[in-house]
Amino acid sequence: MGVNQSWVTEFILVGFQLSVEMEVLLFWIFSLLYIFSLLANGMILGLICLEHSLHTPMYFFLSHLAIIDMSYASNNVPKMLANLMNKKRTISFVPCIMQTYLYYAFAATECLILVVMSYDRYVAICHPLQYTVIMSWRVCTILALMSWSCGFALSLVHAILLLRLPFCGPRDVNHLFCEILSILKLACADTWVNQVVIFATCVFVLVGPLCLMLVSYMHIFWAILKIQTKECCIKAFSTCSSHLCVVGLFFGIAMVVYIVPDSNQREEQEKMLSLFHSVFNPMLNPLIYSLRNAQVKGALHRALQRTRSM
Repeated sequence: MGVNQSWVTEFILVGFQLSVEMEVLLFWIFSLLYIFSLLANGMILGLICLEHSLHTPMYFFLSHLAIIDMSYASNNVPKMLANLMNKKRTISFVPCIMQTYLYYAFAATECLILVVMSYDRYVAICHPLQYTVIMSWRVCTILALMSWSCGFALSLVHAILLLRLPFCGPRDVNHLFCEILSILKLACADTWVNQVVIFATCVFVLVGPLCLMLVSYMHIFWAILKIQTKECCIKAFSTCSSHLCVVGLFFGIAMVVYIVPDSNQREEQEKMLSLFHSVFNPMLNPLIYSLRNAQVKGALHRALQRTRSM
């Protein structure tokens, strides 16, 4: 690099190229969705903490999922909302790298938590007599800590590799937030190491976990088909259907963004998919688990009754 070359100290988040009226409309829509997602996940987290009937491994992992969803949305959405109301859509270099780091830390952790939840369902349905022994609180705590530790460690590797790259212009990030693939396009050096590590991480937290979940659910469905009574069969299906909905949404979108080969035509589609991940997915998860789960609905009903009686 030449000594007279200037280094980038901030980036410009391009976002969507829309009219002022449309941006104001999106600001209010995304604000409402963001608030609703915080309230819905907070409600799930509060019910799990307060209701003794929900103090089980399944809801222990669900509480971690709620924390991840609130953190995941809070990392991206506030800056996105500020940019919709501000024409100067700049973000300094360090906050941008921090946003990238937290985005992938929470995303990787959610992938691993979803795998642990599928394992919990596998043990509950395929080995019900040994469930309390296999899924002891010590094991659940270790699995949760491993998921968080691996997620943040993997993201730290990406952040370190990103910091070693020189950025000397341009500085327009064609995305809604500091997404790593969009940032790499602005680097003034070869990024093949970063891309190889990203691919390896995707295999580890997307392809590998998805294969494990498919295997576990094959065993689950085989076990369900052997159940004699229709009532028990329906109950077993209902405990898995919510988790399958969440897995389908999260892994499906993530694999399209990070596994399918990139192209200029897909940039706008990737923005929409990332928007779904940041705004809609954290809101849908508590809805799926509450609307399709009799225990959560029962706990909410009891909590509302106690509130009215006060």
